[in-house]
Amino acid sequence: MIKLFLYPLSLIYRLVVSFRNFMYDSKILKSSDFKLPIISVGNITVGGTGKTPHAEYIISLLKKEFSVAFLSRGYKRKTKGYLLATMNSTLFDIGDEPVQIKQKFPEIAVAVCENRRKGIRKLIEDPTINKDVIILDDAFQHRRVEPSINMLLLDYTQPVFEDTFLPYGRLRESLKAFHRANFIVVTKCPDHLQPIEQRIYKNKLDIRPYQNLFFTSIHYGEITPAEKGLSLFSDDLHRYTVVLVTGIGNPAPLVEYVEKQVGKIIHRSYPDHHSFKLSDIEQLKEEYNKIENPRKIIITTEKDMVRIKAVKNLPPDFTGFVYYIPIEIKFLDRSKESFNKKILTHVRENKSNSKFYKK
Repeated sequence: MIKLFLYPLSLIYRLVVSFRNFMYDSKILKSSDFKLPIISVGNITVGGTGKTPHAEYIISLLKKEFSVAFLSRGYKRKTKGYLLATMNSTLFDIGDEPVQIKQKFPEIAVAVCENRRKGIRKLIEDPTINKDVIILDDAFQHRRVEPSINMLLLDYTQPVFEDTFLPYGRLRESLKAFHRANFIVVTKCPDHLQPIEQRIYKNKLDIRPYQNLFFTSIHYGEITPAEKGLSLFSDDLHRYTVVLVTGIGNPAPLVEYVEKQVGKIIHRSYPDHHSFKLSDIEQLKEEYNKIENPRKIIITTEKDMVRIKAVKNLPPDFTGFVYYIPIEIKFLDRSKESFNKKILTHVRENKSNSKFYKK
């Protein structure tokens, strides 16, 4: 019954999005570009496609040679306007993903602004910030900016060609929006996705000659303690009961991974970008204490760990038994070298200190 109500709303949403894109595609509404490389990492669906680990991969690749800046809208922050992050910035100041990026890459400039064009101008005009390239987070729909690389991420486990528009489905845009992407990355693939399966997927996407297609899988890092300075978890997880805490768009791959590693799993799922409260922590602690197995821990994601640590009056003993699993990406079929070369060459050929200009 609810689905019947949502379908007409989906049609209205599709009309609005299509009209907006028509206005930009026909140049009635103007996009702005910049005389330095702008790499947008985005998607056309709600839910997690792996934007953060892919952005982190690009930052790690570029920062060895270039001055990198990262710009996000700062989803769910309590502030407004442009804000340059510091090591003391909280998720209430700049959002959870920018906090994670800044803590992991303290040497790069991290900023937030709901108006990406204004944010880019601010970064470019700031004489205290070195920048050869700016990485935009979740900006595929932000048509006011025309990036030099428009990277579209698609979740292999939730095929877009089988989906429909919001709120009936998960699509923010129609599949026609693919033409704006010059890099398409299919994420969360099985490690051993066969070439024939990749070709089938490619044909369904109707990839164009100017587009670069890559397939990546998720690689989970070592279980890391919430408290810095403590050693990595080294015991046999198969003897443990684990409370897995997730507040991400698509926790299924992580749940599947942890299930294979542990003796017993209790999964507590929260909405994407969930702002943890003290009551949540108390409930988790109570559940943890009820577990009879003396070998027990709480595991969460790196992003959720940022939000958990931001809880006011967090019990000091709570993080003593909490760990997180960092995520990295792995390119399939030795395509990593090709991806790296294309990104590095693009930035080398286009980096400039020129000021903002309109097309």
